[in-house]
Amino acid sequence: MKAYIFPGQAAQFEGMGKDLYDSSTTARDLLEQANQLLGFRITDVMFGGTMEDLKQTKVTQPAVFLHSIVKAILTGDAFQPNAVAGHSLGEFSALVAAKAMSFENGLMLVYKRALAMQKACEQQPSTMAAILGLEDEVIEHICAGITDEIVVPANYNCPGQLVISGTVRGIELAVAQLTAAGAKRAIVLEVGGAFHSPLMQPAQDELAAAIAETPIKAPICPIYQNVNATPERDPERIKQNLISQLTAPVRWTQTVQHMLRDGITEFVEVGGTGKVLQSFVKKVERNAITSAL
Repeated sequence: MKAYIFPGQAAQFEGMGKDLYDSSTTARDLLEQANQLLGFRITDVMFGGTMEDLKQTKVTQPAVFLHSIVKAILTGDAFQPNAVAGHSLGEFSALVAAKAMSFENGLMLVYKRALAMQKACEQQPSTMAAILGLEDEVIEHICAGITDEIVVPANYNCPGQLVISGTVRGIELAVAQLTAAGAKRAIVLEVGGAFHSPLMQPAQDELAAAIAETPIKAPICPIYQNVNATPERDPERIKQNLISQLTAPVRWTQTVQHMLRDGITEFVEVGGTGKVLQSFVKKVERNAITSAL
């Protein structure tokens, strides 16, 4: 059985989508529609912007979403997943690809999400760090022991790689303690804020109403959502999980494990460079079949 998986923020690259725009009328129409909906020419940044331009949250999230969705749509009738999942932002791409949400509504939700998250980032200095080579339980224990600052597990990417999120001081304390505990590497990331942490509560509050008002129907296949890593098809529960996602950790390791247990044997990454999620899957199960669309 085959699952299509969709990357999140940090999947951007210079020139993303230009080959699709130049070679396909369908892609060109969708991307021009996106320019109109957003009120600015995001394609100019996608095609000609630098990595610094692409790192702007208001650009990154809709750009990665568009790249994934255009690729999925161009697949046409060959897009026949047994399941879908997306890493953080990629969950919105997965829902649109699985026909639970319209292209237009998905794009505008992603853009509102990006603006709300940027606003939350500006309210308090915060950041994230990737912790490599340490068991999840050790990281969880050390984060829980830092009580005078906010620092929490944010992205369970794969065995041996967990990203933490919190205040700048909280991350500094955690990195020092995790390094002392035996982490192979503890890398503070160049991000604008503490995504998937309690510091995103203002963004969650702002986005909740928009998600609640967005029509969502049952997807054509189960979607494994970030907050619980389990398959879902009920529109109301999908909405609630989308709202919770902003302050809850991305349980990608657990998502892949559950998919494997449910019979998924092949994982197809849709969008971005096509490499990041494949590598995470291989670290969960090296015999899994992976490819990029």
